[in-house]
Amino acid sequence: MTDRFFLDLDSFVAAPRIAGLAMSPDGGRLVASVQSLDAKRTGYVTSLWELDASGTDAPQQLTRGITSDSLAAFTADGEVLFTAKRQVPPAAPKADDAPAGEGDAKPPGGDGSDDDAPALWLLPHSGEARCVLTRAAGIGPVAVARDSGTTVVAAPTLATTESDDPISDDAAARERSSSKVSAILHDSYPVRFWDHDLGPASARLYVADPVAPATAAGGDERLALRDLTGHVPGAFGDEAGIDITADGSVIVAGWTVPEAAASSRWSVVRIDTATGERTLLADDPDREFEAPQISPDGTTVAMVHSERSTPERSPEVGLSLVSIDGGDMRSLADDWDLWPSAPRWTPDGSGLVVAVDENGRGPLYLVDIATGARRRLTADDGTYMSHDVSPDGQTVFALRTTVGTPPQPVRIDIDTGAITEIPSPVTSPNLPGELVEVTATADDGTPIRSWLALPDGAAGAPAPLLLWIHGGPLASWNAWSWRWNPWTAVARGYAVLLPDPALSTGYGRDFIERGWGAWGDAPYTDLMTLTDAAVARDDIDASRTAAMGGSFGGYMANWVAGHTDRFDAIVTHASLWALDQFGPTTDAAFFWAREMTEERSMANSPHLHVDKIETPTLVIHGDRDYRVPIGEGLRLWYELVRQSADDEGNTPHRFLYFPDENHWILSPNNSQAWYSTIFAFLSQHVLGNDWEQPDQLMS
Repeated sequence: MTDRFFLDLDSFVAAPRIAGLAMSPDGGRLVASVQSLDAKRTGYVTSLWELDASGTDAPQQLTRGITSDSLAAFTADGEVLFTAKRQVPPAAPKADDAPAGEGDAKPPGGDGSDDDAPALWLLPHSGEARCVLTRAAGIGPVAVARDSGTTVVAAPTLATTESDDPISDDAAARERSSSKVSAILHDSYPVRFWDHDLGPASARLYVADPVAPATAAGGDERLALRDLTGHVPGAFGDEAGIDITADGSVIVAGWTVPEAAASSRWSVVRIDTATGERTLLADDPDREFEAPQISPDGTTVAMVHSERSTPERSPEVGLSLVSIDGGDMRSLADDWDLWPSAPRWTPDGSGLVVAVDENGRGPLYLVDIATGARRRLTADDGTYMSHDVSPDGQTVFALRTTVGTPPQPVRIDIDTGAITEIPSPVTSPNLPGELVEVTATADDGTPIRSWLALPDGAAGAPAPLLLWIHGGPLASWNAWSWRWNPWTAVARGYAVLLPDPALSTGYGRDFIERGWGAWGDAPYTDLMTLTDAAVARDDIDASRTAAMGGSFGGYMANWVAGHTDRFDAIVTHASLWALDQFGPTTDAAFFWAREMTEERSMANSPHLHVDKIETPTLVIHGDRDYRVPIGEGLRLWYELVRQSADDEGNTPHRFLYFPDENHWILSPNNSQAWYSTIFAFLSQHVLGNDWEQPDQLMS
């Protein structure tokens, strides 16, 4: 990519990017999900690409849908199952002995438009993809047994649907859609999640049994659904994960358990695929469980547990093991002061490969099942995701990223840690600067650190500084971001400071505890200490600075604005403003109630300091943000204007509002408007230039 890549926002938003990587059960195939602009250049579509694990051959594109094709799973023999909103072939008349759900004259499905629900498609080793399962409400996560090929599908289902009649659910879903009734009558909490409404359907698990070609629609083998879970208290939690034994006899899955005070918790259940019998494997009022993975021999389930937080105590994350038949649980590596995630078994069942945040990186570790001993597999600055272990136990395949490198596929030698890049369908851009570390000592003596992205030439002409504060707050600056990319600012001559203050992950439990329930204390002073360390450098212009942040980072930007006037501009995106208002209106209020008392909310609420805000502030918010509801942005904007506007209504502040975006600005044109407005605002207030309305906002 050219050196102007980060300056040209048309090119930046059009760059294809890898969104996931998966390995077939036999290790013979690697498939990557790649996002790129659609034909109208107004949205992104996902296609599937096959990669050569040996690193010899160039990637090959597998799918070219006009809407996104999302990898669902591999079949037992390595063929690809994916979901897509493609035009579904017309169904043949149903034979007398066809199972329910197959061969109807009007099958659920559609013409491939954006309003359609995704269907499940099979891409064989040779030939064209064919539709194997359609549902009016769509298809959720899919799991396939390694040996038997038993397929389990999660699918949203209306509560009024009979558990043994998927056809009635399709008919009800189509009737609801055609009637244009959007109202949802709730009898439980929560009612929405991140950017979408929950209900009236909820996820159920089904076994997808093959239907012979003679009775299936179109003459091709299809799948017919057999309900495993029905409409029962609790629900399958697709966010918590699913796995299936190699012989297909047992599923383990995340399961939400309702609680008092409008709360719920994640547990893990075992479900027999023949009978639907469900047994709790992991459930504890003081813990959450997720990411269950069955050992290769089918005897043991590994999972991630999280001690439930309280106002006085942050969560503690670890690994747990339990027999697939139930019984006592065993914690693994209790002495590890890092947070493991995404466990993957080694083929011999002796260990788990897990990812962690650590010191501004995201390495992979191998954890011994018998002893809990740990060995770091990756010794570089990379952060690894979508990892899996090859069947011979010699290699880990993964996506590797850093703050300066977008995700790229790699293979890792499990014995030596050697990392080899795999030919990728996307290329990494040339950076307009370099990445260095800035460290300091906090007020309480704790070592703190950050990344600093410096523009080329800063040594000869000191650069203005942008303090970029991460979200979470339980997170870390350790990976590439397309939505919040510092190199777009570096290309325009800014230095970008990416700090990990108190509450950041990767530095141990005590580091999180320093800011727990006191967001305005150590997190704020850590940010200011690291800013002091950055502006003390000869390549930074201390007279020109700004602070930016999104979500929790937006909260901190608001807090900074009310507690110091050292910055020339503030940019606050999807930010918490009035904590007493935010708590009950966020999409999962019980988490907030569990972690923040009313007293602490008031002690740490930025809105109480609005009268002290003098720094010009750019407020950004999406109307469909359910995690930080739009009321936060609206109230922030009103209160800023109320206390700053002169007699003619003039104010130094601005409000960039997106009616159709959520917590993130996802569409390419809106993303351009987001970046352009931020840089126009910074140019005016940090660089001293006249205001120039961004082109995207002119019409």
